[in-house]
Formats: sequence, C-alpha cells, structure tokens
Amino acid sequence: MLGLTTVAPTTKVGTTSSCIPNTILLLRLNSFNHRTIISASPCSVPSSSAKNLYLLHSRCNPTKAMAAQETAAQQTAVETHSVDGRVKTLHPNIHGGILARRDQKHHMESLNEHGIGAFDIVVVNLYPFYDKVTSTEEIQFEAMIRAAAKNHKDVLVVVDSQDYPALLEFLKGNQDDQQFRRKLAWKAFQHVASYDSAVAEWLWKQTTGGKFPPSLTVPLSLKSSLRYGENPHQKAAFYVDRSLGEVNGGGIATAIQHHGKEMSYNNYLDADAAWNCVAEFRNPTCVVVKHTNPCGVASRDDILEAYRLAVKADPVSAFGGIVAFNTEVDEALAKEIREFRSPTDGETRMFYEIVVAPKYSEKGLEILRGKSKTLRILEARKNEKGKLSLRQVGGGWLAQDSDDLTPEDIQFNVVSGKAPQESELRDAEFAWLCVKHVKSNAIVIAKNNCMLGMGSGQPNRRESLRIALKKAGDEVKGAALASDAFFPFAWKDAVEEACESGIGVIAEPGGSIRDGDAIDCCNKYGVSLIFTNVRHFRH
Repeated sequence: MLGLTTVAPTTKVGTTSSCIPNTILLLRLNSFNHRTIISASPCSVPSSSAKNLYLLHSRCNPTKAMAAQETAAQQTAVETHSVDGRVKTLHPNIHGGILARRDQKHHMESLNEHGIGAFDIVVVNLYPFYDKVTSTEEIQFEAMIRAAAKNHKDVLVVVDSQDYPALLEFLKGNQDDQQFRRKLAWKAFQHVASYDSAVAEWLWKQTTGGKFPPSLTVPLSLKSSLRYGENPHQKAAFYVDRSLGEVNGGGIATAIQHHGKEMSYNNYLDADAAWNCVAEFRNPTCVVVKHTNPCGVASRDDILEAYRLAVKADPVSAFGGIVAFNTEVDEALAKEIREFRSPTDGETRMFYEIVVAPKYSEKGLEILRGKSKTLRILEARKNEKGKLSLRQVGGGWLAQDSDDLTPEDIQFNVVSGKAPQESELRDAEFAWLCVKHVKSNAIVIAKNNCMLGMGSGQPNRRESLRIALKKAGDEVKGAALASDAFFPFAWKDAVEEACESGIGVIAEPGGSIRDGDAIDCCNKYGVSLIFTNVRHFRH
C-alpha cells in the first residue's frame, strides 16, 4: 500500500496553464485492492478526463509505505537528480514490480526475496508529442509503458485519458477480461510507436540524409469509420496523418465540418481535390469539382460573379458536385449558393454535396444550413508547401515532393513568331494553373480568368482537346489553351485542331522531338506558343 511521489506535484492534473514534469504516483487503490503507478503530464490530460484521474487519486490509501520500494525509488530520484531525473523510474524495484509474471512461481519468489511489490495498473500520459518532440526526456516513461504492455496479462496499462472511465468500470467488475487488457496493451504499443516515429522524423530532418530516409514510419490516427469505401461493397475508414510534416499543416483531413451528413470516402477525395485547387489562386476564386476534376473555375473581384461563372462552365457536371471558395462565405454568397438556378434551364436549384471555404460568417453559416440537411459544410486551412506526397501501389508506396509550383514560380517562354498580348499571357497562366489539377491527359481552355472547357483522363491528348473544345463552344475564339504535357504531334493532330478552332495562345511544357512542328504550326495560323518547361501529369 504505497503512496510515493518521485516528483512532488505542484500543479493539479487537468490544468493547462503550464507543463510540469510527469508526476509519478505509486499507489494502492483502496476500493479495488490494486497497486497502481500513475504518471500524468498536466498538459496531456484534457479537463474532461481530469475528474476520472482525480477519482483514481481519491481512492488511494497512501498511509502505509512499502519500505523497500519507497527507499529504492527515493534513492533513485536523488541519485539521478544531476541528470535532470531522466532515469528516476528506470529501477529494478519499479520495473520488477511491473514485469513480474504472476503465474511464474520463481518471479514471485524473487519479488518477495528483494522486498518488491507487484503492480497491477500503470497509467501514463506522455507530453503532447508535437509540443515536445525535440525532447527525448520521455524515455523513462516509454520504458514503463512498454514493460506494462509486455506483461498485459497481469498489468493494466492506460495511456489515453479517454480510457479512464472504462478502467474504472473494469475495476468494479469481478471477472477478468483479457480482451480489455489486450486492447489497452495494443493502444500502449501504438502510442509509443507514434511517439518514436515523431522523434525519428525530427532527428532525420536534423541530418543531411536527404528528403527520403532509408525507412519510413507514418503514424495514422483513426478519425472516423465510413459507411463504405469507393463502392458500397467496400468497407472503409478515414485516418489522419500524424507525421510532423502534416500536423498543423492544413488540408482537408483537419477541416471542421459545420453541418451535413457524415463524410464519405468519395466526399474526402472530391473535397481534397476542390480545396487543393482553389487554395492556389490569389484572387477571389470559386472551383467546382466532380469526381476529383475541376469542371468549373473562375476568379473575379466579385466572388458572386466568380461562383456563377464557375457553375456556368459545366452546369451539368456541377450538379451534385463540390463547390469551393478561397474567400469567406458571407451572407450574400450563402444566399447565392442556396438560390442559384442551373444555367441549363434557369429553374432547377443547384444541388451540391459539399461547400468548402477558409471561413464563414455567422449569417452565412445559418443560411447554408437552411439549404439542405445533408449539405456538408467544411472549413479548411490551406495546405502548407513542401509536404511529402505518398501514394499506395500493390505491396509498396510511392513518395514524392508535392507539386507546389504556381505561375509565379516558372518562366513562360514565347517560342512562336507571335508574342501573346498581356491579357492572353494572363489567360495562359490561369489555364496552366487549372490544368495542373485536371487528370491526365488534360487540356484546359480559359479566357478572362474563367475556365471555358476542359478535357480529362483520356488515353490520348487529342480526345481531351476535343472534349474541351466542345465544352468551350463559340467562346473558344481568342482563348488560351493549356496542356499538362507536350504534344507528340502537331500537323493534322491536336495542335493544328486547336489553331483551326480559333485558340489565341497555347501553353505547354515542350520537350517533344517534334516541338519544331508545333512551333511551325502555330506560326502558320498566327497563334502564340509558350513553353513552360514544367509538366503537370496527374494520374
């Protein structure tokens, strides 16, 4: 019945005003007859869970000391004070009491011989990982967690304050539950593994080893179970990436949902595509996405006009799609979203699965909530640049830098005899930024900061061009065309078809062995041709 503190508690558990070193309490729970170690960092215990930790404390009887362990722990604390207490719990009298197996007679005899009592419960809350990741002072507590998890058949280990109520209920029961013990042990190992991966990621960034380490651990945290996956017969879940490079880095994964049905697998993919696209534009912009492809994009000083133009680009595809903005959704914009009729008939009210924006006014939110009970309203932060992009293939993962280049980062080199006018150059830059977010083979036609048509996902670039031209219609005259990759052929192919349709300027990466044909073709038709030297494949 031990009541021992190796670090005197000076701040109540559950407060968040400051972070003190973890408090270690070796206690016997009087009501349950279990000997327990409690280690709590105040800044890692939310106030909602603190009362349960208080309950554990209140049911302890610290009046009778077990002399051998108390002396050992106190001695350890004193002897290690000169190294900031880093090994204050790394002592055989503590770890012996955690690791000893109750079903092994010689283990228990050894404890008795050395005057060591066995522990039944270990409760540890580490510092918040991403506040203290540059510190390795938690090694002592990690060791204690691992020891308890290793011996989970006899020792309960709790590392999540959300499990305090379940622990208390378990202790009230008369029957042992190995499933409960195994689940707590799994969570303990996973918790420590996540902490270690954060430390490893931080240490690698301090080396000169390059962007891609020889081995990589990605800590994922379950955010929600989904109704189904891409199709109803597939089970699915959504995880948040807890890597240092992702935490506090923005993106759709950490968006706040203000309203609507729960997000689905496809909702996350579409919302991510819409948000990544709209967030790249500097001027007030609206992007409409269907099946991860932007089918409408427009930038205007008046965001209401931008919204109308984005829908107008392809109203059939926009219906049931995702609409995203890079500006606040205020009362006026919310009303326009709620009441806007489809340009196809002027009567059908537009329906959307999701609205995404960086912020909403109070009135704007109220109006959007009234549009539909199912409309998902997301508030997201822009993705930070320089992230690592991961993609799964059978049996492995592909890793690359994220495609962060914008028109401001590259040179638009005129290679034709005719130079584009300033307005045409701006249109080419706009189209180039749009085509970056369209699935390959990708063609975008734009004018006056508005997408007129796009062709996506075709096995050959000529078919994508024809789809884009069909959507643009008569507005194609004098417009800009952007291609995500070079044109392999020009004469009697995509370049000549574009020129004959009335396109005013073409922006493409260049790099084909037939670049000369593309230049000659554009010169024949009086079309400006720009090489960007940057490809934007998206598969």
